[in-house]
Amino acid sequence: MKRRARRFTDSKPDAPGALVDPQERPKTDENVFLFVPNLIGYSRVILAAFSLTFMSYHPIYCTVLYTISQLLDAVDGQAARALGQSSKFGGVLDMVTDRCTTSCLLCFLSSAYPKFALLFQALITLDFSSHYIHMYSSLVAGSRSHKTVTQEHSRILWLYYNNKATLFLFCFGNEAFFVALYLINFYRTPMGISSPYLMSLLPPTIRHSIPLWFWSSLQKLTFPQVIAVLSFPICLGKQIISCIQFFKAATHLADSDLEERWEKKFGSSSKKSGQAIAE
Repeated sequence: MKRRARRFTDSKPDAPGALVDPQERPKTDENVFLFVPNLIGYSRVILAAFSLTFMSYHPIYCTVLYTISQLLDAVDGQAARALGQSSKFGGVLDMVTDRCTTSCLLCFLSSAYPKFALLFQALITLDFSSHYIHMYSSLVAGSRSHKTVTQEHSRILWLYYNNKATLFLFCFGNEAFFVALYLINFYRTPMGISSPYLMSLLPPTIRHSIPLWFWSSLQKLTFPQVIAVLSFPICLGKQIISCIQFFKAATHLADSDLEERWEKKFGSSSKKSGQAIAE
C-alpha cells in the first residue's frame, strides 16, 4: 500500500499522463442511481413484479401492469435525452428489465400451452443470446451503447435501432402478441364480427375470392385472437431481427479474433524486422 501511495504522490499533477489517486479526483454531487430515467426503470421493475404476481389468476390486473411497464420503456429513454442523464447503468437496467419480463411471460405461456413449450424456450434462448452477444460485440468495438449501429455493420439493424418509430413498432408488436396469447387462455367470448358488413366493404372480385369458412370463423374470433393475428407478423419480424443481430455480432467477434491473432503472429515479427533495419 505504501508503494502504491508513493507512486501517486511522486507524480506531478500538471505533468501530462500523470497518475492521480482515485480518492483525490473531484467528485460531483450527482447520484447515477437517482437519475430520473433510472427511477423510471425501477418503477418498471416494480410494475412487472406485481404483474407477475397476478399472472396466474387475474388477467386484467396483470395485463394493465405489464403494459404500463412496457410502455414506460419508451419514456425513460426520452427522459434521459431531455435531462442529459444518459448512463451506462440505465442502458443495462433497461435491457435487463426487458429481457427478464418477456422471459417470465414466455415461461407462463410454456405452462399454459405445454405443446409449444419447446418453442417458447427457443424464443427465450434467442432473445437472451442475441442481445448478450450483441452487447458484448458492441463493447469490443468500443461503442458507448448497444444501439450504436452503422449501416456498414447491418442496414437492417441500423434501421431497427436508429428509427424510434420502427424500434417501438417491433417491440410493442412483439409484446402485444405474447400478451394476446396470454389473454386467449382466459377469454373465450367471441366478438361477433359482422361478416356481411365487412363483405360489403370489399370489391366484388376480392369478396368472391375469399372462402366462406373464413367469414364464418371471423365471427368466432375473440378480441385477444384478433390482436394475436394482427401482431403475429411483427413478432415474427422481431425474431428474424434477433437472428440477424446474433449472426452479425458473432461475425464481428470472429473478425476481431482474427485481427488479434494476425497482430500476435505478424505484428511482432514486423516490429523486430524494423528494429533490425534501424540498427
